[in-house]
Amino acid sequence: MSNLLIQGATVLTMEEHDAVFKDGEIAVAGDKIISAGPRGSVPGEFKADRVLDGSGMVVMPGFVNCHTHAAMTLLRSYADDMPLMQWLNEKIWPLEAKMRPEDFHWGTMLCCLEMIKSGTTTFADMYFEMDLVALAVEMSGLRACLSRGMIGVAANAKTAVDESIKLVEEWQGKAGGRITTMFGPHAPYTCPPEYLKKVVKLAADHNVGIHIHVAETKDEIDQIKGNYGLTPVQYLDENGVFDVPVLAAHCVHLNKDDIAILKQKNVRVAHCPESNMKLASGISPVIELLDAGVVVGLGTDSAASNNNLDMMEETRSAALLQKVATGDPMALPSFAALRMATTDGARALGLEDVGLIKPGMKADLILVDFRRPHLYPRHDLYAHVVYAAQSSDIDTVIINGKIVMEGRRVLTMDEKEVMTQAQKCADRLVGEE
Repeated sequence: MSNLLIQGATVLTMEEHDAVFKDGEIAVAGDKIISAGPRGSVPGEFKADRVLDGSGMVVMPGFVNCHTHAAMTLLRSYADDMPLMQWLNEKIWPLEAKMRPEDFHWGTMLCCLEMIKSGTTTFADMYFEMDLVALAVEMSGLRACLSRGMIGVAANAKTAVDESIKLVEEWQGKAGGRITTMFGPHAPYTCPPEYLKKVVKLAADHNVGIHIHVAETKDEIDQIKGNYGLTPVQYLDENGVFDVPVLAAHCVHLNKDDIAILKQKNVRVAHCPESNMKLASGISPVIELLDAGVVVGLGTDSAASNNNLDMMEETRSAALLQKVATGDPMALPSFAALRMATTDGARALGLEDVGLIKPGMKADLILVDFRRPHLYPRHDLYAHVVYAAQSSDIDTVIINGKIVMEGRRVLTMDEKEVMTQAQKCADRLVGEE
């Protein structure tokens, strides 16, 4: 791996609000940042193999998408304007049952392409055929936390367990350390107590966490209360799920006791505002979670329920939604929202060396071109990134010290081929109905 020097950009380190370097420079050796500061701060012994001119750019940590289902890009715009359970039962699950290996491959490649183009450097995925997903991650250059979705009430529940074990044992730490893994029980309403307990034991034995949907809809609340007399959070806690590290997606319908449990058990939350709005699932009490000290990251959910994987857009939606939900224009200010999309997202995935620009951290960086009319005048850079910037402003993406997009051109895959093959797969799937 080579040494890279980025010079002349304004550096948003995301360590704290005022940790900004104008006319800054960042030195990268291999996959790690070795220095970040004003121009001239790079150690004298550092020799760069490549110098990137960041003039007119803002460099910041790459976005961390804490919850998605990658290959569902093939289902984008297939089933819209429906409630969640009808959407799943009548449209999504029947079509997923017809998906072939090539569909998972090209659907995931399309997801990876879209994420790189919009500045995401790390994502958490829960889906099927995860070997193919892992291969796509390896090829694309992205960083990912992968889990095989497991539905405990399904006919293939045991197969899902076996495939999950295989994923963890074969892919944890692979792709140069870019791939980590979790177990992925789908949700409280699809995983009975004994199944959950089995998954918890497996996660503990393999020293990995759990990625699960939690308290997404009112229907889920009613179902779990009717079956067990508990909230989904209480149900998971009672069955020991929170005794291992947990990434809880959505967490829309929570009471004060639920939030206290999440904090006590150090559960990390993946907030998906646009999917929750589109499916009319509700609004997560993000401000209450943050006030309680719960780590909250951001996720897009799938392209079938969003309908894109644009984390810049998701960050804006998260900030605006909390303002209107609380009636407080100061709720979730731009810096806090951007921390959720980067630093806190990495913490939510248990990645301690991702999400900040400082020595020792992984070199996962994006360069945003601020030479655009909608990014002038430059009063507040955080506000510009969250409220004004567009993903098309992202010029360069660096992951694990490697340039994977430069000048808006993705270097790790053939963009036209990915889009062409994904369209062929989607046409065949829909044509089989």
